[in-house]
Amino acid sequence: MYTTIEQANAAVIARIREARPHWQSVELAKDLIPQLAQGRKLLHAGPPVTWQEMSGPVRGACIGACLFEQWAQNEEQALALLENNEIEFIPCHNVSAVGPMGGITSATMPMVVVNNKVHGNYAYCNLNEGIGKVMRFGAYGADVQERLLWMRDSLAPVLKEVLAGVDGGIDLTAIMAQAISMGDEFHQRNIAASALLMRLLAPKISLLNHDKAELTKVLQFLSITDQFFLNLAMAYCKAAMDAGAEIQQGTIVTVMTRNGSNFGVKISGMGDQWFTAPVNTPEGLFFSGFSQADANPDIGDSAITETFGIGGAAMVAAPGVTRFVGAQGGMSAATDISEEMAEIYLERNMMLQIPTWDFQGACIGLDARRVVETGITPLINTGIAHREAGVGQIGEGTVRAPLGCFEKAITALAAKLGLSD
Repeated sequence: MYTTIEQANAAVIARIREARPHWQSVELAKDLIPQLAQGRKLLHAGPPVTWQEMSGPVRGACIGACLFEQWAQNEEQALALLENNEIEFIPCHNVSAVGPMGGITSATMPMVVVNNKVHGNYAYCNLNEGIGKVMRFGAYGADVQERLLWMRDSLAPVLKEVLAGVDGGIDLTAIMAQAISMGDEFHQRNIAASALLMRLLAPKISLLNHDKAELTKVLQFLSITDQFFLNLAMAYCKAAMDAGAEIQQGTIVTVMTRNGSNFGVKISGMGDQWFTAPVNTPEGLFFSGFSQADANPDIGDSAITETFGIGGAAMVAAPGVTRFVGAQGGMSAATDISEEMAEIYLERNMMLQIPTWDFQGACIGLDARRVVETGITPLINTGIAHREAGVGQIGEGTVRAPLGCFEKAITALAAKLGLSD
C-alpha cells in the first residue's frame, strides 16, 4: 500500500512505462476469450450498453456480426435476434480486449494477440478492415461480409504463420519509437507504423508455402491499409494500461472509451468501476457528400491511445492530421493542443520522443485530478461514423471527453478514502 496518492500514481506510471508489449499471434476470438466460446455473444466498445441504447452504427455492426456468424441469414432475422434480447453484450475492456469504433467482435473473428513481456499480461483486438464501408463503422452489406470472411480464412492464417516464426513476437515499442518520429500519433495516423510493419512482414510472407495469388492479395491489402497498425497500437496501449491498473490506488486514468451513448472511464484507485457521462459528437473533415449533421456521437475503444498518452495528446507529432483540430488548424494549433494536454498528464514517455516537440517524450500518466482541477478534458482523434446503420465512415476529426465522468471518478475515490464532506 502507498501512503500518498502521489506515490501510488508514480507506481502506476512506472508499470505503464515498463511494459513491453509484443505482437505474438493472431487467433480466433473464441479461442482467446472463453465467454465467446458458447452461445450468442458479442464484444462491444465502450462501457456497458444495451441494444436499446445503441446508436445506429453500433447496431449496424451487430447486424453484420449476426450475418457473419450465420446466426441470421438476412437483416430482418438479425434484427429479430437483437430486438428479442437473444444476443448477450460484453464490453471489450472487461475481457482484456479493445475494439475500434463499434468494437463489435464475434466468436470466429480473428484478433491480434499482444503479450506484455515484462508483466505477463495479454491484450486483444480485432483486425483492421481498412476505411469507408466497414463493419466497425456500422456497414454490413455483402462487400463487408466478403472482406471479413477473407480476413478470417486467408489473412489471419498467413499472419499467424509468419508470427509463429518470429521468436518472441514483434516488438511494438521499437516500431512505435521509429514511427512517432515519422509523423504518426497512432490514433488518426498510422501510415509510418503500418509501413514499418509491412517492411518486417513482407519478406516473410513472400516465402510462405501458400497459393501465390492469395499471398499477393494479402500483401496488397497490407500495403494499402494505412490504419492497419491502429489495432495493434490499441492492443499495445491496453496491455500497458492494464499492467498499471494492477496497482489499485491513485488517480491515473486506466480506461477511456465510448459506446455512442456514454463515455466511460476507469481510474487506478477505483479498480474496475465504470464512471460515465453522455458522449460528445466529433467535429472535423467529412468525405464528399457528408456533413456535421450526419455525424454519429462518439464511439470506440480507440481512446485507449489517448489514455496511454498518444493519439490526440501527441498531435504535435503528426503534421498530417493537424487540420483536424479545426478549419484553421495547423502546426501551431497542434503544438498548442499537445501543450494543453501536457497539463493533465504527470510525466513524459521518453521511449516515444517527438522531434517536432524538441524531442520531448509523449505524455504518460493521465491524472483524473488534474482534469477536474483544470477543467481541461482529453482531446481524442477519431474517425467519424454516419449516425445511421449501414453507411460506414464519413469523415475524421476530434472530440473532447466529457468532464462529468472524471468528476464522478474523483468524487467516488474521495468517498472511498474518507475525504468527502
